[in-house]
Amino acid sequence: MDTMKIVNPHIEKTQQQRDGMRLEYDSIGSKYIPCEAYYGIHAARALENFHITGKRMHPEMIKSIAQLKKACAITNASAGVLNQKIAKAIEYACDKIIEGNYHDQFIVDPIQGSAGTSMNMNANEVIANIAIESLGKDKGDYSVIHPNDHVNFGQSTNDVIPTAGKITAIVLLHTLEKKLKVLKNSFAKKAKEFDSVIKMGRTQLQDAVPIRLGQEFHAYATVVDRGVKLIKKAETQLYTINMGGTAIGTGLNADDTYFSAIAQSLADITGIPFKQADDLIDATQNIDCFASVSGAIKNCAISISKIANDLRLMSSGPKTGLGEINLPAKQNGSSIMPGKVNPVIPEVVSQVAFKIVGNDVTITMAVEAGQLELNAFEPVVFDCLFQSIDMLGNAVDTFVGNCIEGITANEERCRAFLNSSVGIITALCPHIGYTKSAELAKEALAKNISVRDLILSENILDQKQLDVILNAYNMTTPGISGKELILDKIAEGA
Repeated sequence: MDTMKIVNPHIEKTQQQRDGMRLEYDSIGSKYIPCEAYYGIHAARALENFHITGKRMHPEMIKSIAQLKKACAITNASAGVLNQKIAKAIEYACDKIIEGNYHDQFIVDPIQGSAGTSMNMNANEVIANIAIESLGKDKGDYSVIHPNDHVNFGQSTNDVIPTAGKITAIVLLHTLEKKLKVLKNSFAKKAKEFDSVIKMGRTQLQDAVPIRLGQEFHAYATVVDRGVKLIKKAETQLYTINMGGTAIGTGLNADDTYFSAIAQSLADITGIPFKQADDLIDATQNIDCFASVSGAIKNCAISISKIANDLRLMSSGPKTGLGEINLPAKQNGSSIMPGKVNPVIPEVVSQVAFKIVGNDVTITMAVEAGQLELNAFEPVVFDCLFQSIDMLGNAVDTFVGNCIEGITANEERCRAFLNSSVGIITALCPHIGYTKSAELAKEALAKNISVRDLILSENILDQKQLDVILNAYNMTTPGISGKELILDKIAEGA
C-alpha cells in the first residue's frame, strides 16, 4: 500500500503517532503499518510481494481459518498450555471474523509463495489485534497477545492451511450439491412433461431410432444425479485432516492433549465429522484428496456441458436447424442481424465447463509438484478449486432459472422428422432381416418416400402389420416391437 514505507526503527513514538502509523518488526527488519490496520507486518509484506490475481482470500476461507484458530485456542486452553484470558480473547476475535466482520483486513492475494504462510500470518495478525483491542490495549502491542506465540500456538501453516482449505471446500460443496439437486429435479420435471413427445434419436448426428423427448431429459437428470454422488464420495476424503502434525507431520511443539483433541474440537465448531489422519506425515506431504474432488467436479461439469450441447442442437434454427425444442429468449443475439436470438445460457454453461477443466489441470499439476515433506502449491490449488465450485454453482443457477424451466417442445416438428426418417426401418429387422431392411432404407432415400409407403407399395407387409411394428411409442420401450408377428412368422416357417 502507498501508506507503507520502510523507516528508521529508532524513530520516536511521537512521530509514529503523528503519521498515523505504527512500527512493527520481523526477522527481515521493520515496517510502518497504518494504525487502523488489524493486519501486521507479514501481511503487509505479502501485499507488496504477491500482486498475482488482483483478488483477496475467499470469504469462506477467511471464516474457515477463524473457526480453526478458535478450535486451537479452546483446545490449547483445555490442555493448560494457553492462558485462559488470552484464549477467550482469541475466541472472541475469531467469532467476530466468523460473523463476517474484519474481512477487509485479510489483504493477501490467494496465490502466493510459501505454502500459504501469508494467509496464515494475515489471520494470526488480525485475530491477535482484535483480541488485543478487546482487552483494552492498542493494536500492535504483541506483548499482550502475539500472532505466533499465542494465536498460532501448537500450529504450523502446514497443518492450518490445508485444513482450512478442506473446511472451505466442504462448505462450498454442500451449496453446490444443493444446486445440482435442483438441476436434477428440473430435468426430471421436464422428463414427465415431454414423455409423450416422440422424436428421432440420433447417433453421430445421423438418424438412429425413435426416442421420447422425455427419455432424453430423464437421462439428463440421471447423469446430474450421478455427478452429485461422485462429488459427495470425493468430499469424504476431505474429512481427514493433519492438524496436530505441525510443520512436517511429526507434531513438533504440539502438546499431547491438544494433539489428541484438536480434530474433535474442530468437528464440534464446524459440524463436520473431521478425524485426525492415521499417518500425519503422509497427510502433510500429499494433497491428492483435492485432485479427487476437482476431478469429480470436472466430471459433473463436462456432463452438464454435454447437455448444453444437446439443447443447442435441438433448438437450432429456428427455421433451418432442428428446431425440436424452444429455449427461452433471454437477449438479442447479434449486433448486426435483427431478430437473432442465441442460446446464450447453454453457451455460458459450456464455457464454465471449459474453465473448470483448465482449473482441474492446474490442480493436477500442483498436487503432483509436492516435494519431500510438503506441497508448497496449496494456494493455487485452493484458488482454482474454490473458483470451480463457485462457478459451477452459478452456472447451474442460471441454467435452471433462465433455460431449463422455460424449455418447450415443438411436437409437430419432432413428428415430421420422425415420419420422414428411414431410421424407423430398424424395427423391421426382426421381421424381414437386416439385409432387406437396408435395401429398403436406401430405396426410400433415393425415391424420397417414407418407409411405410415403400413397404406397402411393394406388398412386403400389410397396413395392420405396419401399424404394430412401426408404432413409434413401442419402439421407445424395452422389448421387440411387433413381437407377436415375429412369433407368427417363426411358427409359419418364415
